[in-house]
Amino acid sequence: MPRTPQQRLGKLGEDRALAHLHAQGLTLLERNFLCKAGEIDLIMIEGPTLVFVEVRRRGSARFGGAVYSVTPAKQQRLLRAAQYYLLRHKIPPPCRFDLIAIDDEKLSWIQNVLEM
Repeated sequence: MPRTPQQRLGKLGEDRALAHLHAQGLTLLERNFLCKAGEIDLIMIEGPTLVFVEVRRRGSARFGGAVYSVTPAKQQRLLRAAQYYLLRHKIPPPCRFDLIAIDDEKLSWIQNVLEM
């Protein structure tokens, strides 16, 4: 259970993102996948494609908003965590990275934000 107000807001953002993605037909495989390389908020499946989802929430679009909070360092951690997750598969499925950006209350789903 989230302990800080920031963690509670983050969980609410993930809950909202998950509901949105379910409504679009994606199925949850794993939530908050954690490994030594980093964390992936949601791992979902859409048809044959494995979808790694980063959820970012910001109170406002000041300073670039949620989209711009995914720094190059964060991108590298996501890529490494995904590679670690894919070690479970003999033959890795097609995959992509999506971003759910929540600014204030506006949710944006951006598909294919990173290349492996």
